[in-house]
Amino acid sequence: MNSKFTASVPYLHTERLTLREYRREDFDAFAAHLADPVSAAHLVPADRQAAWRIFCSHAGLWLIHGAGWWSVEEKATGRLVGSVGAFFREGSNEMELGWNTYRTFWGRGFANEAAAIVLSYALETRREPKVRALIASANESSLRVAKRLGMTHEAETELYGKAVGVYTRERVGSPA
Repeated sequence: MNSKFTASVPYLHTERLTLREYRREDFDAFAAHLADPVSAAHLVPADRQAAWRIFCSHAGLWLIHGAGWWSVEEKATGRLVGSVGAFFREGSNEMELGWNTYRTFWGRGFANEAAAIVLSYALETRREPKVRALIASANESSLRVAKRLGMTHEAETELYGKAVGVYTRERVGSPA
């Protein structure tokens, strides 16, 4: 019996960024982001052990669904600037888009640039009929990104005990 698992994480490129698979050496920046109360204000803050579980589950989504999270690297410097995902939550058949920029890199447009290429990948390459993002009303920077991506507010829901808005975008030509 062959127990070897393989997953292929597609590389995506923008003018300034490379989106690639998670690597072990990415973990320290990821863990620091989740431990920082300012950076993680709209996430579930996590200590290093919880961050490791989240990091590994993000990477493992590629094995389960053929979709998941990418590390976002600045081409000019090779520095890790955040992460972006196109993934499925347990029990959902609707692809979800998520993005995080590490605080040092806030305000440079990296979240918008990375999320835009991933949204295009989800809708055009994967041919997903609809993509959603779950965003807290106080998360003004993510709401701006969603607006730039052409996502519109569809509903309210709850995530980890907090109210969040459901923002969606449908693929052009997708059945209603």
